[in-house]
Amino acid sequence: MHSSQDIKKTFPNFVRETPLEFNKKLSERYGANIYLKREDLQSVRSYKIRGAFARMSQLSDDEKSNGVICASAGNHAQGVALCCKEMQVKGTIVMPVTTPKQKIQMVQSFGEEWVEIILFGDTFDAANVHAKELTDEKKACYIPPFDDPWVIAGQGTVAVEILSQIEVPIDFIFTPVGGGGIAAGIADVIKDQSQQTKLIGVEPSGAPSMTEALKVGKPIELTSIDKFVDGAAVKKVGNLNFEKCKNAFFQMVLVDEGKVCGTILQLYNEFGIVLEPAGALTLAALDQIEGDLINDKNIVLIVSGGNNDITRTNEIRERWMFYEGLKHYFLIRFPQRPGALKEFVSDVMGPEDDIVYFQFSSKTGRENGPAVVGIELTDAKNLEKIKNNLSEKGFDFEYLEQNSLLFQHLVE
Repeated sequence: MHSSQDIKKTFPNFVRETPLEFNKKLSERYGANIYLKREDLQSVRSYKIRGAFARMSQLSDDEKSNGVICASAGNHAQGVALCCKEMQVKGTIVMPVTTPKQKIQMVQSFGEEWVEIILFGDTFDAANVHAKELTDEKKACYIPPFDDPWVIAGQGTVAVEILSQIEVPIDFIFTPVGGGGIAAGIADVIKDQSQQTKLIGVEPSGAPSMTEALKVGKPIELTSIDKFVDGAAVKKVGNLNFEKCKNAFFQMVLVDEGKVCGTILQLYNEFGIVLEPAGALTLAALDQIEGDLINDKNIVLIVSGGNNDITRTNEIRERWMFYEGLKHYFLIRFPQRPGALKEFVSDVMGPEDDIVYFQFSSKTGRENGPAVVGIELTDAKNLEKIKNNLSEKGFDFEYLEQNSLLFQHLVE
């Protein structure tokens, strides 16, 4: 088994050394020296190509002739697809049905005629089970996305590069955690070459697989996950990854998906950096770390991927607004008389608040009819004012909680 340092030396031209960039604005904002490891600028716009190549470089001639199979929510698939084309190995890629179209299209673009894409299941975990079944049928070689020593060592080359690119001692490295592959790879490298560096793992709050595994001392399968941060939405971390990570983290941080969305928008507006949800995890975690801990420290954030589907922009903005308390939905019974809606706008809403969704159902012979009303606020504090105004003006209403079935049925 080769180290990450050895594997780095074998990388072909299509596995790039990505830049490590000092970010002045973020550094001033958080009172630290913040560097971004730009894996979104990798050849497949994520670090996954590193592990994919490391594993596929070990294929025998017989294994190459039989082809490979992998499962992925997108980024690992792109890495395997590019390796298939460059190494001229046939590949079958199993992806969840819920995978953003942009990632599916990019997989086909990278692999061209060398790959076949199969959509199966709603999650990575379901797709992964199907991929392993196909592996037996086709007698092909399975290329794991994270739970494999070669893949882990390949992802660890991110840390090898960081240590060669920076001129100051690193106090913290923030890494996203999905299945745990890149975290395990980085943990191995800093344990060997940079013992003073502390590792902070970041997970989406809707898929805390490593956090829960650390609580009980072993990998466990979560019963359900939020699939929005698709690059890190894994029900169960890898067994080998967990063993390497269980004593490696200084801290685990859970970030709300809405906060991730706000970070995606912020990074685009401020720096012109286009990130996917998993790629923004480490940046979203910064303001959840106590200031005294990171003041004047040298911090590296792994910016893990930039495969964002532009068609998700409205969803990203809406999730951010829900998180910030700036968007809300009500079920309101409007009196069926002239002026009722005008009264609602003038007497209930604030002068700068806006109606962004309105669905009214008129009932013949009824004195009032229900309407679903979506409101965007300029200040989250205005919500209580609107509720009070509705009551004072005699409107019969129900506030739709985001986790309610009615909300999901009417709005999502």
